[in-house]
Amino acid sequence: MPIFTVYQWGQGLCSAASGEYGSCQPNNECILRGGIPAGPCAGGYGTCCIFMASCGGVVRENGTYFVNPNHPDSTDGTGSCQLTILKMHQDICQVRLDFDHFSLNGPEIVNHICNTDQFLVSGGSPAPTICGSATGEHMYIDAGMGQSNPIILTVITSGPSFPRSWRVRISQIPCGAIAKADQGCLQYHTGVSGRVKSFNFDPLSGRQLSNQDYSICIRTERNFCSIQYTACPGAVPGNRSRTFTLSGNSNSVVQAMVGGGTQGSPNSCTNDWLMVPCAKIADRLPMASTCEDKICGGTFNAEVSSVERTVVSTIRPFRLAFHTDSIEAPTDVDNRGFCLDYVQQPCTSNK
Repeated sequence: MPIFTVYQWGQGLCSAASGEYGSCQPNNECILRGGIPAGPCAGGYGTCCIFMASCGGVVRENGTYFVNPNHPDSTDGTGSCQLTILKMHQDICQVRLDFDHFSLNGPEIVNHICNTDQFLVSGGSPAPTICGSATGEHMYIDAGMGQSNPIILTVITSGPSFPRSWRVRISQIPCGAIAKADQGCLQYHTGVSGRVKSFNFDPLSGRQLSNQDYSICIRTERNFCSIQYTACPGAVPGNRSRTFTLSGNSNSVVQAMVGGGTQGSPNSCTNDWLMVPCAKIADRLPMASTCEDKICGGTFNAEVSSVERTVVSTIRPFRLAFHTDSIEAPTDVDNRGFCLDYVQQPCTSNK
Protein backbone atom coordinates (compact mmCIF):
# COMPACT_ATOMS: atom_id res chain seq x y z
CA MET A 1 0.00 0.00 0.00
CA PRO A 2 1.40 3.44 -0.87
CA ILE A 3 2.18 5.67 2.09
CA PHE A 4 2.01 8.94 0.12
CA THR A 5 -0.44 10.27 -2.47
CA VAL A 6 1.02 12.48 -5.19
CA TYR A 7 -1.17 15.39 -6.26
CA GLN A 8 -0.70 17.17 -9.59
CA TRP A 9 -1.14 20.81 -8.63
CA GLY A 10 -3.04 22.90 -11.13
CA GLN A 11 -4.41 19.82 -12.90
CA GLY A 12 -8.16 19.47 -13.40
CA LEU A 13 -10.95 21.60 -12.03
CA CYS A 14 -12.31 22.26 -8.59
CA SER A 15 -15.42 24.29 -7.84
CA ALA A 16 -16.39 26.96 -5.36
CA ALA A 17 -19.73 27.19 -3.58
CA SER A 18 -20.49 30.32 -5.62
CA GLY A 19 -20.32 28.31 -8.87
CA GLU A 20 -16.93 29.34 -10.23
CA TYR A 21 -14.32 26.80 -11.31
CA GLY A 22 -10.72 27.03 -10.15
CA SER A 23 -7.54 24.99 -10.00
CA CYS A 24 -6.17 23.09 -7.02
CA GLN A 25 -3.07 24.86 -5.70
CA PRO A 26 -0.80 24.40 -2.67
CA ASN A 27 -2.21 26.31 0.28
CA ASN A 28 0.55 28.91 0.30
CA GLU A 29 0.52 29.69 -3.44
CA CYS A 30 -3.03 30.81 -4.24
CA ILE A 31 -2.81 34.27 -2.70
CA LEU A 32 0.77 34.73 -3.89
CA ARG A 33 -0.45 34.20 -7.46
CA GLY A 34 -3.29 36.68 -7.05
CA GLY A 35 -6.02 34.08 -6.61
CA ILE A 36 -8.95 33.82 -4.24
CA PRO A 37 -9.01 30.78 -1.90
CA ALA A 38 -12.39 29.06 -2.27
CA GLY A 39 -12.17 26.03 -0.02
CA PRO A 40 -10.08 22.87 0.32
CA CYS A 41 -9.19 20.39 -2.41
CA ALA A 42 -6.84 17.41 -2.81
CA GLY A 43 -8.09 15.87 0.38
CA GLY A 44 -7.38 19.06 2.32
CA TYR A 45 -3.78 19.37 1.15
CA GLY A 46 -4.57 22.18 -1.29
CA THR A 47 -6.81 25.16 -1.90
CA CYS A 48 -9.30 25.57 -4.72
CA CYS A 49 -7.95 28.78 -6.21
CA ILE A 50 -10.26 31.08 -8.19
CA PHE A 51 -8.83 33.82 -10.40
CA MET A 52 -10.91 36.91 -11.09
CA ALA A 53 -10.11 40.21 -12.74
CA SER A 54 -12.05 43.32 -13.70
CA CYS A 55 -11.43 46.69 -15.32
CA GLY A 56 -7.77 47.39 -16.03
CA GLY A 57 -6.68 43.84 -15.28
CA VAL A 58 -3.89 41.97 -17.05
CA VAL A 59 -4.26 38.18 -16.80
CA ARG A 60 -2.34 35.09 -17.84
CA GLU A 61 -3.77 32.48 -15.46
CA ASN A 62 -5.85 29.87 -17.26
CA GLY A 63 -9.49 29.87 -16.16
CA THR A 64 -9.54 33.51 -15.04
CA TYR A 65 -12.97 35.14 -14.81
CA PHE A 66 -13.55 38.60 -16.27
CA VAL A 67 -16.22 40.13 -14.01
CA ASN A 68 -18.05 43.42 -13.81
CA PRO A 69 -17.19 46.00 -11.15
CA ASN A 70 -19.11 45.34 -7.93
CA HIS A 71 -19.31 41.60 -8.76
CA PRO A 72 -21.26 39.52 -7.74
CA ASP A 73 -23.76 42.40 -7.65
CA SER A 74 -24.64 44.28 -10.81
CA THR A 75 -23.32 47.68 -11.81
CA ASP A 76 -25.08 50.61 -13.47
CA GLY A 77 -21.92 52.59 -14.11
CA THR A 78 -20.96 53.88 -17.54
CA GLY A 79 -17.58 54.05 -19.24
CA SER A 80 -15.07 51.55 -20.59
CA CYS A 81 -13.94 48.39 -18.79
CA GLN A 82 -10.98 46.65 -20.41
CA LEU A 83 -9.14 43.40 -19.67
CA THR A 84 -5.89 42.27 -21.30
CA ILE A 85 -5.21 38.55 -21.79
CA LEU A 86 -1.61 37.41 -22.10
CA LYS A 87 -0.69 33.90 -23.18
CA MET A 88 0.54 31.48 -20.52
CA HIS A 89 3.12 30.31 -23.05
CA GLN A 90 3.69 30.58 -26.78
CA ASP A 91 1.99 27.25 -27.54
CA ILE A 92 -1.46 28.80 -26.94
CA CYS A 93 -3.44 28.99 -30.21
CA GLN A 94 -6.92 29.96 -29.06
CA VAL A 95 -8.79 31.57 -26.22
CA ARG A 96 -12.28 30.36 -25.36
CA LEU A 97 -14.67 32.80 -23.70
CA ASP A 98 -17.56 31.23 -21.78
CA PHE A 99 -20.31 33.66 -20.89
CA ASP A 100 -21.37 32.13 -17.57
CA HIS A 101 -23.46 35.22 -17.03
CA PHE A 102 -23.79 38.17 -19.38
CA SER A 103 -26.40 40.92 -19.30
CA LEU A 104 -25.89 44.33 -20.88
CA ASN A 105 -28.37 46.87 -22.18
CA GLY A 106 -29.79 45.54 -25.45
CA PRO A 107 -29.71 47.07 -28.92
CA GLU A 108 -31.89 49.99 -29.94
CA ILE A 109 -35.33 49.02 -31.21
CA VAL A 110 -35.26 50.41 -34.76
CA ASN A 111 -32.21 48.84 -36.41
CA HIS A 112 -31.06 46.59 -33.53
CA ILE A 113 -27.60 48.18 -33.29
CA CYS A 114 -25.60 47.98 -30.06
CA ASN A 115 -25.18 51.71 -29.60
CA THR A 116 -25.32 52.09 -25.79
CA ASP A 117 -23.61 48.97 -24.44
CA GLN A 118 -21.04 46.89 -26.33
CA PHE A 119 -18.79 43.89 -25.74
CA LEU A 120 -15.78 43.90 -28.05
CA VAL A 121 -12.83 41.56 -28.64
CA SER A 122 -9.65 42.89 -30.24
CA GLY A 123 -6.17 41.53 -30.89
CA GLY A 124 -7.29 38.12 -32.16
CA SER A 125 -9.50 36.79 -34.94
CA PRO A 126 -12.54 38.93 -35.82
CA ALA A 127 -15.50 38.68 -33.44
CA PRO A 128 -18.85 40.47 -33.67
CA THR A 129 -19.81 43.25 -31.30
CA ILE A 130 -22.58 42.02 -29.03
CA CYS A 131 -24.90 43.41 -26.36
CA GLY A 132 -28.01 42.32 -24.49
CA SER A 133 -27.96 38.74 -23.20
CA ALA A 134 -25.38 36.05 -23.97
CA THR A 135 -25.59 33.84 -20.88
CA GLY A 136 -24.60 30.27 -21.77
CA GLU A 137 -22.95 31.26 -25.06
CA HIS A 138 -19.26 31.11 -25.95
CA MET A 139 -16.65 32.41 -28.39
CA TYR A 140 -13.37 31.02 -29.71
CA ILE A 141 -10.73 33.62 -30.54
CA ASP A 142 -7.61 32.72 -32.53
CA ALA A 143 -4.67 34.03 -30.52
CA GLY A 144 -2.06 34.32 -33.28
CA MET A 145 1.52 33.07 -33.27
CA GLY A 146 4.15 33.77 -30.63
CA GLN A 147 3.68 35.05 -27.10
CA SER A 148 3.41 38.79 -27.64
CA ASN A 149 -0.16 38.89 -28.99
CA PRO A 150 -2.46 40.16 -26.22
CA ILE A 151 -6.22 39.77 -26.62
CA ILE A 152 -8.24 42.63 -25.22
CA LEU A 153 -11.81 42.34 -23.95
CA THR A 154 -13.71 45.62 -23.66
CA VAL A 155 -17.14 46.38 -22.23
CA ILE A 156 -18.41 49.84 -23.11
CA THR A 157 -21.47 51.08 -21.24
CA SER A 158 -23.40 54.31 -21.79
CA GLY A 159 -26.91 55.66 -21.82
CA PRO A 160 -29.60 55.06 -19.20
CA SER A 161 -29.16 53.24 -15.92
CA PHE A 162 -29.29 49.46 -16.34
CA PRO A 163 -28.29 46.56 -14.01
CA ARG A 164 -25.29 45.30 -16.01
CA SER A 165 -23.42 42.19 -14.99
CA TRP A 166 -21.00 39.75 -16.56
CA ARG A 167 -18.83 36.79 -15.62
CA VAL A 168 -16.79 35.47 -18.54
CA ARG A 169 -14.46 32.51 -18.06
CA ILE A 170 -11.24 32.66 -20.08
CA SER A 171 -9.68 29.34 -21.13
CA GLN A 172 -6.36 29.23 -22.97
CA ILE A 173 -6.21 26.35 -25.45
CA PRO A 174 -2.89 24.82 -26.56
CA CYS A 175 -2.30 24.34 -30.27
CA GLY A 176 -2.43 20.56 -30.06
CA ALA A 177 -5.39 20.27 -27.68
CA ILE A 178 -8.42 18.18 -28.62
CA ALA A 179 -10.57 21.11 -27.43
CA LYS A 180 -9.16 23.36 -30.16
CA ALA A 181 -11.85 24.61 -32.55
CA ASP A 182 -11.59 24.38 -36.32
CA GLN A 183 -10.16 27.41 -38.09
CA GLY A 184 -12.62 30.27 -38.55
CA CYS A 185 -15.22 29.05 -36.04
CA LEU A 186 -16.45 31.67 -33.59
CA GLN A 187 -18.51 28.96 -31.89
CA TYR A 188 -17.63 25.28 -31.75
CA HIS A 189 -20.09 22.69 -30.49
CA THR A 190 -19.43 19.02 -29.80
CA GLY A 191 -21.71 16.06 -29.30
CA VAL A 192 -24.24 14.18 -31.40
CA SER A 193 -27.02 16.58 -30.42
CA GLY A 194 -27.26 20.09 -29.04
CA ARG A 195 -28.60 23.60 -29.50
CA VAL A 196 -27.28 26.67 -31.31
CA LYS A 197 -28.59 30.23 -30.88
CA SER A 198 -27.82 33.72 -32.08
CA PHE A 199 -26.57 36.21 -29.50
CA ASN A 200 -29.32 38.02 -27.56
CA PHE A 201 -31.89 35.48 -28.68
CA ASP A 202 -35.09 35.27 -26.66
CA PRO A 203 -38.41 34.17 -28.20
CA LEU A 204 -40.38 36.74 -26.19
CA SER A 205 -38.19 39.82 -25.82
CA GLY A 206 -34.90 39.32 -27.66
CA ARG A 207 -33.77 41.40 -30.61
CA GLN A 208 -31.64 40.01 -33.41
CA LEU A 209 -28.35 41.93 -33.38
CA SER A 210 -27.28 43.82 -36.48
CA ASN A 211 -23.79 43.67 -37.99
CA GLN A 212 -23.21 40.00 -37.23
CA ASP A 213 -21.00 37.87 -39.47
CA TYR A 214 -19.58 34.65 -38.05
CA SER A 215 -19.51 30.85 -38.30
CA ILE A 216 -20.96 28.26 -35.92
CA CYS A 217 -19.23 24.89 -36.22
CA ILE A 218 -20.31 21.47 -34.97
CA ARG A 219 -17.68 18.77 -34.68
CA THR A 220 -18.53 15.80 -36.89
CA GLU A 221 -18.68 12.83 -34.55
CA ARG A 222 -17.31 9.49 -35.66
CA ASN A 223 -19.56 7.51 -38.04
CA PHE A 224 -21.98 10.43 -38.54
CA CYS A 225 -22.48 11.74 -42.08
CA SER A 226 -25.28 14.32 -41.98
CA ILE A 227 -26.97 16.70 -39.57
CA GLN A 228 -30.57 17.75 -39.05
CA TYR A 229 -31.72 21.12 -37.72
CA THR A 230 -35.13 21.91 -36.22
CA ALA A 231 -36.40 25.23 -34.89
CA CYS A 232 -36.53 25.18 -31.08
CA PRO A 233 -39.95 24.83 -29.44
CA GLY A 234 -41.79 28.12 -28.91
CA ALA A 235 -41.95 29.85 -25.54
CA VAL A 236 -45.71 29.27 -25.19
CA PRO A 237 -47.00 25.81 -26.23
CA GLY A 238 -49.67 26.05 -28.91
CA ASN A 239 -48.71 29.57 -29.97
CA ARG A 240 -46.80 30.46 -33.10
CA SER A 241 -43.08 29.89 -32.63
CA ARG A 242 -40.74 32.86 -33.00
CA THR A 243 -37.57 30.82 -32.66
CA PHE A 244 -36.52 31.54 -36.24
CA THR A 245 -37.25 35.13 -37.23
CA LEU A 246 -34.50 36.73 -39.30
CA SER A 247 -36.30 39.02 -41.74
CA GLY A 248 -39.72 40.51 -42.36
CA ASN A 249 -42.19 41.70 -39.73
CA SER A 250 -42.29 38.87 -37.22
CA ASN A 251 -45.43 40.22 -35.53
CA SER A 252 -47.26 38.28 -38.23
CA VAL A 253 -46.51 35.01 -40.02
CA VAL A 254 -43.54 35.38 -42.38
CA GLN A 255 -42.79 32.46 -44.68
CA ALA A 256 -39.36 30.95 -45.13
CA MET A 257 -37.27 32.57 -47.84
CA VAL A 258 -34.30 30.81 -49.40
CA GLY A 259 -31.35 31.39 -51.67
CA GLY A 260 -29.18 34.40 -52.38
CA GLY A 261 -30.92 35.91 -55.37
CA THR A 262 -30.31 39.58 -56.14
CA GLN A 263 -31.37 42.71 -54.33
CA GLY A 264 -35.15 42.96 -54.56
CA SER A 265 -35.68 39.37 -55.70
CA PRO A 266 -38.83 37.91 -54.12
CA ASN A 267 -38.49 35.20 -51.48
CA SER A 268 -34.68 35.37 -51.34
CA CYS A 269 -32.12 36.26 -48.67
CA THR A 270 -30.08 39.31 -49.59
CA ASN A 271 -29.64 41.14 -46.25
CA ASP A 272 -29.95 38.84 -43.23
CA TRP A 273 -29.58 35.07 -43.44
CA LEU A 274 -28.42 31.80 -41.91
CA MET A 275 -26.28 29.74 -44.26
CA VAL A 276 -26.97 25.98 -44.05
CA PRO A 277 -24.84 24.28 -46.74
CA CYS A 278 -27.00 22.44 -49.26
CA ALA A 279 -30.11 22.44 -47.07
CA LYS A 280 -33.01 20.14 -47.89
CA ILE A 281 -36.23 19.16 -46.13
CA ALA A 282 -35.25 16.08 -44.12
CA ASP A 283 -38.37 13.94 -44.52
CA ARG A 284 -39.35 14.77 -48.10
CA LEU A 285 -39.77 11.63 -50.20
CA PRO A 286 -38.26 11.39 -52.62
CA MET A 287 -35.46 13.70 -51.42
CA ALA A 288 -35.25 16.93 -53.40
CA SER A 289 -32.70 16.88 -56.22
CA THR A 290 -31.67 20.51 -55.54
CA CYS A 291 -30.76 22.32 -52.36
CA GLU A 292 -30.41 25.83 -50.93
CA ASP A 293 -27.67 27.45 -48.85
CA LYS A 294 -29.33 30.52 -47.34
CA ILE A 295 -32.49 30.57 -45.21
CA CYS A 296 -34.19 33.68 -43.85
CA GLY A 297 -37.71 35.00 -43.24
CA GLY A 298 -39.76 33.99 -40.22
CA THR A 299 -40.17 30.23 -40.72
CA PHE A 300 -37.45 27.59 -40.68
CA ASN A 301 -37.70 25.56 -43.88
CA ALA A 302 -35.41 24.75 -46.80
CA GLU A 303 -38.20 25.71 -49.22
CA VAL A 304 -40.46 28.76 -49.51
CA SER A 305 -43.24 27.92 -47.06
CA SER A 306 -45.06 29.07 -43.91
CA VAL A 307 -44.74 25.62 -42.32
CA GLU A 308 -41.74 24.76 -40.15
CA ARG A 309 -39.81 21.69 -41.28
CA THR A 310 -36.70 19.84 -40.17
CA VAL A 311 -33.77 20.60 -42.47
CA VAL A 312 -30.86 18.29 -43.30
CA SER A 313 -27.35 19.00 -44.58
CA THR A 314 -24.81 16.41 -45.71
CA ILE A 315 -21.91 18.82 -46.19
CA ARG A 316 -19.01 18.13 -43.84
CA PRO A 317 -17.56 19.57 -41.70
CA PHE A 318 -20.86 20.77 -40.24
CA ARG A 319 -20.92 24.56 -40.23
CA LEU A 320 -23.48 27.37 -40.17
CA ALA A 321 -22.78 30.99 -41.10
CA PHE A 322 -24.87 33.85 -39.71
CA HIS A 323 -25.01 37.27 -41.36
CA THR A 324 -26.99 40.41 -40.60
CA ASP A 325 -26.59 43.87 -42.08
CA SER A 326 -26.96 47.23 -40.31
CA ILE A 327 -30.58 47.95 -41.28
CA GLU A 328 -33.86 46.54 -39.96
CA ALA A 329 -36.56 49.23 -40.33
CA PRO A 330 -38.93 49.60 -42.01
CA THR A 331 -39.08 46.13 -43.57
CA ASP A 332 -37.73 44.02 -40.70
CA VAL A 333 -39.55 44.40 -37.37
CA ASP A 334 -39.11 42.64 -34.01
CA ASN A 335 -37.02 39.76 -35.31
CA ARG A 336 -35.61 37.60 -32.50
CA GLY A 337 -32.83 35.76 -34.32
CA PHE A 338 -32.67 31.98 -34.27
CA CYS A 339 -32.60 28.97 -31.99
CA LEU A 340 -32.06 25.54 -33.58
CA ASP A 341 -31.77 22.05 -32.14
CA TYR A 342 -29.41 19.78 -34.07
CA VAL A 343 -29.01 16.01 -34.24
CA GLN A 344 -26.23 14.33 -36.22
CA GLN A 345 -27.35 11.39 -38.33
CA PRO A 346 -25.34 8.16 -38.61
CA CYS A 347 -23.76 7.10 -41.88
CA THR A 348 -25.64 4.56 -43.96
CA SER A 349 -24.60 2.48 -46.94
CA ASN A 350 -26.19 4.94 -49.40
CA LYS A 351 -24.46 8.03 -48.02
